[in-house]
Amino acid sequence: MRRRDFISLGGTAILPLMVIPRLAGAQQAQQVRRIGVLMSSAADDSEAKVRTAIFQQVLQERGWTMGRNLQLDYRWGPNIADRLRRDATELAALSPDVIVASTGTAAQIAQEVSPNVSVVFVGIIDAVAGGRVESLARPGGNATGFISLEYGLSGKFLELLKEVAPRMTRVAVLRDPTTPGGSGQYGALQAASPSYRVELTPINVRDPGAIERGMAAFAREPNGGLIVQASALATFHRETIIALAARYRLPAVYANSTFVSSGGLISYGATQVELWRGAADYVDRILRGTKPADLPVQTPTKYELAINLKTAKALGLEIPPTLITRADEVIE
Repeated sequence: MRRRDFISLGGTAILPLMVIPRLAGAQQAQQVRRIGVLMSSAADDSEAKVRTAIFQQVLQERGWTMGRNLQLDYRWGPNIADRLRRDATELAALSPDVIVASTGTAAQIAQEVSPNVSVVFVGIIDAVAGGRVESLARPGGNATGFISLEYGLSGKFLELLKEVAPRMTRVAVLRDPTTPGGSGQYGALQAASPSYRVELTPINVRDPGAIERGMAAFAREPNGGLIVQASALATFHRETIIALAARYRLPAVYANSTFVSSGGLISYGATQVELWRGAADYVDRILRGTKPADLPVQTPTKYELAINLKTAKALGLEIPPTLITRADEVIE
């Protein structure tokens, strides 16, 4: 081989060895992390949009920018197992780093479909009884997150109903008995009801037809009130529930302010925006190397009372001034 050819070949061979490390470093700096989000809401749900906007805002504050180093893949729809399994399977095929689940059912299916992917849940009622974690302090697996309700609040719902409707002796309870959270909430209400001298009537939340039949039957007798337990199904069907409560003139207490902003009477529950802020914080920490098992499940730190005075007027109810003073939000 001629010396000139050897030098040319050598230069060509050496060049990649000098360039490859720099290219690898550039690629690593531009790595895009992927987050799948399983939402149990319609894509045009205004309240859900607020929560996801806060979620994205906090991630951006932590240095994650869509299109540069972050990709968010959303799936929207009702909290139905078949739909969630299909959507979770689609998300798993995208190889996400984390899946965010907005309900207990969504979290369960995400864990089943993607057992090696970190899961952050938002709004679960009972993470331990539902099998999502071993304990709140030590989740012990690939999932952690934020619960939205403590069972002890059940007595508060009855107290609020008695304040706005002192003559009430009967309470219809809309619940989802297919979840541990639904059964747990109803059990807590049963334990508290003797103190308020009310009789409970459970109505299962399955579909609008079942809800309407149950509420129509309950409303045939006087002195009734309504408690809508926290559940993804109730939130998804909230327009139907609120309309029926108005039709049958039932004072109602709900588990989150989404119902009150949609026309419901009173709500008392965790501040949903804070739960989604927390979820973004946990996603950020997981992307930076923390394991879900090392992040304790968080309980709500702030609850809010919301009252819709317009709805109260339509029902012929006089809301006590002391209750209005305690409210975090009053809609007039």
